[in-house]
Amino acid sequence: MTEAARTTAMRPGELKLEAPRRGKPPRHLADLTPDERRTAVVELGHPAYRAKQLSHHYFSRHTTDPSAMSDLSAGAREDLVSALLPPLLTPVRALECDDGATRKSVWRLADGSLVESVVMRYVDRTTVCVSSQAGCGMNCPFCATGQAGLTRNMSTAEIVEQVVDAARVAESGALGGTPARLSNVVFMGMGEPLANYKAVVGALRRMTDPEPDGLGLSRRHIVVSTVGLVPAINKLAEEDLDVTLAISLHAPDDELRDELVPLNTRYPLKDVVAAARRYAKRTGRRWSVEYALIRDINDQAWRADALGQLLAGELVHVNLIPLNPTPGSKWTASRSKDEREFVRRLEAQGVNVTVRDTRGREIDGACGQLAASTA
Repeated sequence: MTEAARTTAMRPGELKLEAPRRGKPPRHLADLTPDERRTAVVELGHPAYRAKQLSHHYFSRHTTDPSAMSDLSAGAREDLVSALLPPLLTPVRALECDDGATRKSVWRLADGSLVESVVMRYVDRTTVCVSSQAGCGMNCPFCATGQAGLTRNMSTAEIVEQVVDAARVAESGALGGTPARLSNVVFMGMGEPLANYKAVVGALRRMTDPEPDGLGLSRRHIVVSTVGLVPAINKLAEEDLDVTLAISLHAPDDELRDELVPLNTRYPLKDVVAAARRYAKRTGRRWSVEYALIRDINDQAWRADALGQLLAGELVHVNLIPLNPTPGSKWTASRSKDEREFVRRLEAQGVNVTVRDTRGREIDGACGQLAASTA
């Protein structure tokens, strides 16, 4: 745990991670439920139905430009946009690779904090990887964000705005030359999503609520990744959201995982796997294991066997991730032959496994790397 993150005891078995307090982001339409939006609009002196019109422009048309809101009077549009659609993310830097199909952006929040998002176009989908915190307090040693420490939690609207911007980029044709529709969201950017539980659940609801109340994205196409905050996993299972849960496991044994994922000393492997199993049973959704392959650290054949034994019979899919190394780090990606053997041994035990298509190495692709170099 970094000094930037404070740990406060709760009930036995729970953990509360508090971000350092900084300037509060301005209120935004995406922070509010549909009922709260109507109340806010009326308090501004406008008819309640204006809330749905404004929601349509933001969540369906992905615009905050008052001149594009022709169904609103000039006075109303300026007033409502100023009060409920304030700018949240200021672009600082954007880099592209894969012939324009991958775009990584650094954003400055209102208090000066830097965060990242990445939008990627594939043949069958367009995915945005979003941040949920500025920095991260989990202190995983191979992660650029973890080494930076935790600055603060992001608001619901700051999270949603990354998705809306990605939708705009995809629709503009900037990813590969033809317009596309944003279809997938993964919470695998900066931060530990379940350590910012309230804002992340709010963002999930805005993403999955039908248009125009929300973005209308499929729950099946949203992935929330966590290093294993067991109480929050259990709570998420009761939210009736049914998004895909991904566990950043990175080791099949507690001894190594204590080093790679320090939170494991509080929530060991057996507890994390049990929570994921309960989530799968409650939601009927297969869960995922994220496993960054690190040369000579966690990629040995015997560890593949141990991982297979741990997951055999589970409703689970393993994503092996060739590590995107950060400058000056001792951690680097596995050899190709070791990666292939790891896959073979998992498949031999009946575990579903794929090797993730790693993009963005040439644009500081590792999580937190571009923001760190920008800062």
